[in-house]
Amino acid sequence: MEPVPTSFHLGPFTFHTYGLGLAIAFYVAYRYAEHRFRRRGLSVDKFGWFAVSLIVLGLLGARIAHVATNWSFYQSHPTDVLAVWQGGLSSFGGIVLAAPLGYFFARKWWPETAILDFTDALIPALLLGWSLGRFLGPQFMVAGGGHMTHQWFGLHYAGQEGKRVPVPLLQGLEDGLLWLSLIYVEHRKNGRAASGLVTGIGLLVWGIVRSTDEKLLLGQDSSSGSLGVQIAGIVLAIMGAVILVVVARRPAKAVSN
Repeated sequence: MEPVPTSFHLGPFTFHTYGLGLAIAFYVAYRYAEHRFRRRGLSVDKFGWFAVSLIVLGLLGARIAHVATNWSFYQSHPTDVLAVWQGGLSSFGGIVLAAPLGYFFARKWWPETAILDFTDALIPALLLGWSLGRFLGPQFMVAGGGHMTHQWFGLHYAGQEGKRVPVPLLQGLEDGLLWLSLIYVEHRKNGRAASGLVTGIGLLVWGIVRSTDEKLLLGQDSSSGSLGVQIAGIVLAIMGAVILVVVARRPAKAVSN
């Protein structure tokens, strides 16, 4: 069986499917986030700059984290450091670098909006983009599969021997289901879910799922990068749980006053 294709040709030009897929995911997430901002009455005058800044910093952080945790390889192959078309972006590396900048610009350009209201509007769009990105990005990169498997659902990936667990497809499905769940929560609350509810659920579930995927489907015990992803997922889940506790306690405080 042929491996999942990583590129295609149009005349003399070669297009790397991984990069094209991520570009589509970024665009959909951007347009959907802009729509959610408008629907919530948030200004979109600076949203273009905000989105571009997050994308650039996110990609940079994701690549730096990947190279740093795989330095034994890149030390011997320095020309591959910039070969992002082959894959190699760490989700949490992107979050670590982009999140502080995102917070800074949110306070600067939307000072009248509570930060949890801001993230409630943004996170579902990020999850939709992440879902599409998994289906259209890592699914078509070199070494995009997980552990080797002999099960019927295994796929062949370029740069990997044998059939592999199709982790990008599984994660795309997970992120898509989480996105639908958050939209359902908003719908049940008639679009007026308590501030932070969507953010808390999103961080809690995504952190647990991402950490579990890394441990069971992708990670190696000897890889510091894999361990770091698992720890980061747990930290993200704890943050989500704390936000949900705060959200749950708000009505009781309001009644007592």
